[in-house]
Order: sequence, then C-alpha cells, then structure tokens
Amino acid sequence: MRFVLFYHSLVSDWNHPSAHMLRGVASELLASGHAVRIFEPSDGWSLHNLREQGGDGVVKAFHSTYPTLRSSFYDPLTLDLDGALADADVVIAHEWNEPGFLRRLGEHRARSRAYRLLFHDSPHSGARMSLEVRTQALQAFDGVLAASDALRRTYREQDGPNRWTWRDAVDVRVFRPSPGEPALSRDLIWVGSWDVGERLGELDEFLIEPIRALGLRARFYGARYPQQALRSLRSAGIEYGGWIPDFCVPAALSAARFTVHVPLRLRADGLPAHVPAMPVLQALACGVPVVTAPWDDCAELFESEDDLLIGRNGPEMTRHLAALRSDPEFRQFVAANGYRTVMGRHTCAHRARELLSICRELRVSDSRRRSQHDDPAAVLPVFPYRPPRGQLSHAPAAWN
Repeated sequence: MRFVLFYHSLVSDWNHPSAHMLRGVASELLASGHAVRIFEPSDGWSLHNLREQGGDGVVKAFHSTYPTLRSSFYDPLTLDLDGALADADVVIAHEWNEPGFLRRLGEHRARSRAYRLLFHDSPHSGARMSLEVRTQALQAFDGVLAASDALRRTYREQDGPNRWTWRDAVDVRVFRPSPGEPALSRDLIWVGSWDVGERLGELDEFLIEPIRALGLRARFYGARYPQQALRSLRSAGIEYGGWIPDFCVPAALSAARFTVHVPLRLRADGLPAHVPAMPVLQALACGVPVVTAPWDDCAELFESEDDLLIGRNGPEMTRHLAALRSDPEFRQFVAANGYRTVMGRHTCAHRARELLSICRELRVSDSRRRSQHDDPAAVLPVFPYRPPRGQLSHAPAAWN
C-alpha cells in the first residue's frame, strides 16, 4: 500500500516526542514493502530550534541513524493536494497539524474516494485544538487513531469517524540494551520536559526530593528548562545535560541504574489527559528499570509491580529507588520483566501490523497498480530497507 503521512517533523525531535513513533512505524512499513511518503511543514518550529541548538550535525546524524527515511517539505497553505495524494491509499495526519490544514485534507477527502484519511491523536505536550474545533475539522475523516482508551471513548461520544486505540510504541531498531556490561556512572537518568503548573509539585515529590533524600547521582536531559528549574536541580545536586536527540537517549540511559516516570495528568481542552508511555517504553527497551508515579493507564500497558514499580507517594518512591540502587538482582529482575513486555506488545512493528489491520477493516485496496501510461514522477518513492551491518552506534559519528 501507499501511505502519505503529515506530521510536524520527521527530521527533528526537539521538544517533539511524537517524532519517535513516526520514525519507527515508517521504518517498519518500508521494511514490509509498503511505500511511505512523509510531509513536514517547511517552517516547523521543532526543526528550527534543532538547527539553532544542534546545527546541521544533528540533521546529518538523523540521516545516518535512519538511512531509509526521507521527508518532503511543504507549505500547508499552498500544497497541491491533488498531486501529493494522487496515488495514495492511506493518508494519516497527526494531531500537531493546524486545524486549517486538517480541514483542507477533509475537504479533499470528501471530493475523492481514492484513499482513506485517518487522524492520529497522540498529544504529547498539551492541547493543539479545542474539542469543538477538533470535531469540526475531522468531519470528513474516515477514522481516528487515539493513543489511549480514554481518548477513543471521547471520540465515541461525538458524531464523527471510526476510532481505534493505537498506543505509543518504541522503535527497537534504535532503542535496545547496551551491548556488553554497561558502565553505570549514574544512579538515575531522567529525560523529559519541565512543565509549569500543578506538575511542579509532582516533580518535586516524586523526583527531586527522593534524589535529594538518597543522595542519588542524577542527570536530567530536556529542552526549554526555565531558570527556576535549573536552580531546583542545582540545589538537589542534579546535573543538567541540556537537550539531546532522541536517538542519543539509549546511550544516555545505559549509564543509569534506573529512571523515574512522572505522568502529566491535566489538560485544559476538554479531552482526558493522555499520559505518554514513550519514556517508559524507551527505558524498558534499553533494559533500564522504571519506577512510576501513579498512572491511570499503567494497567492497560504493563503488569504493575512486575514490569515496573509504582511509587504512590514520595516516601514509597524513595523506598523503591533505594531498593533498586542497593540490589542488582532485583534491578535486573524488574528490567527483564519490563523488557519482555515491551518486546512482546509495544514495539513499532506491533503498531505497524495494527495499522495494516485497521486498513483491512476499512477495506483499503492495495491492488491498484499504475499503468505504464501514468506519469512515473507522480509515484510515491519507495526507499528500500537495508538492515544495518553489526551494531549501530547510539550516537552516530556525525553527531558532535
């Protein structure tokens, strides 16, 4: 089949965690012989910030890590949809697209019966659209891929397209345990954004105070940390490593004994909070045990207390972290359970197969073939997948 994907960015994951799953699912579709074309806006803020902070070396490192992936830059106001979608079977637009462009896609789909149009709702960092605007923009869409059961149930309450739960997943082509015996230079590595508002209290209770109480050697990574956050880290003896590309996170995690997950629970757009599972999946895929603060969706993904530990309050979080630090066998037990669950249920290969099943449910035809009289330039490019030789470095040479 021929897939066309409209996402905020393929090249950049600067403050854009959705890029991880896009890259992984696109890689799996290509490896299965499907055609994939990815569009990203030419003025995307994530890529702009990535170039400012990391330079072209990060872009080169992306292409080194994902040699089969390419993106086409476009202007959402002027893109010729007839040309871009001429041979598409399935078109997917992510939640970070502007409402005006989503309406353009819906209007085009209403005029064309040649493809299926899906909306991927995976809100990793706050709301982009109100519920009312979202409902209006998706009138002509064929379906919604919701990142959690709660989001899917919300769409069920509205008049609109079909909907499925399509959860976060990890790209295990890039995220995997470190080969050999890792050099554990830190107790805790934490990768995430520093959100304002009510989450500050949770970060302090479940993360900062346990680190301070136990005297853990900790390092944080993330974009846009305000001065207030940096002062809090310094006062707790925590190092701040700035932002690092997504594909360098495995190397960072491999230096730690464990990590912590602090879910963001509140949203202001009328939709239920979606707690991204990506940080947990990434850590477990790298063989790093996780302790999470209370998390409503946890039971839908993991066997709690086997795959990961739950700290229901600050003191319990502190006790879990102390146990993991002092007992290597317990640490290995928790990490191995979580790793098996991720590999058995939550990889991008699993999500690609789920997407293909949804396409069959929508009766997407993959039997259409272009005749020899059609314009070959209009055919969506297929980039053949070439498996890497040996072990790929988590930090490619192009990344300085």
